[in-house]
Order: sequence, then C-alpha cells, then structure tokens
Amino acid sequence: MRLAVTYDVSDDTNRRRVYRTLERYGAWRQYSVFELDVSKSERVELEDELEGHIEPADGDRIRLYRLCSACQEATTDLGMEPPDEQSNVL
Repeated sequence: MRLAVTYDVSDDTNRRRVYRTLERYGAWRQYSVFELDVSKSERVELEDELEGHIEPADGDRIRLYRLCSACQEATTDLGMEPPDEQSNVL
C-alpha cells in the first residue's frame, strides 16, 4: 500500500529518529513528508516504531494517509523535484 506520512516532532533527537525510521521504508518528498510503499505488516511495524519516537504530551504528531490507486494516479507535482538524499541535512 502507498502511504503519505507527515510529522511534527518538537525534539530534535526524536525528529531525527522519526526521519531515520521513515527513510528505511520510503522516500523523503519534502520537509516532514515521506511517501512509502509498505505491506500491511510493515505498516503495523512502522506505526509501533514511530509511536516509540514521539512525545504526544509535547504536541508531537504523526499522520499516515493511505493513498488509493486513483489518488496516486491523480497526484501532481509542481515546482522543483524532491531533494536527493545528499541534500538532506538531518
């Protein structure tokens, strides 16, 4: 399944952990946004791991959006291409 994942994590260390976890599953698209292709079991593993990297009491939040086939086909990119991994400073 294709997922779009967004996150807002206040602590730098936790934010890096979230980023590194998401990086193992998919592609960084722009700041705090990833696009992933995962199986159902990988999604469960991912959610469990991400929960361990955030502090909800501090306002941390991660949202996972499942993108259906029709949504994927209707996706439009405007502007620059997503940055490559070499340009990431995290």
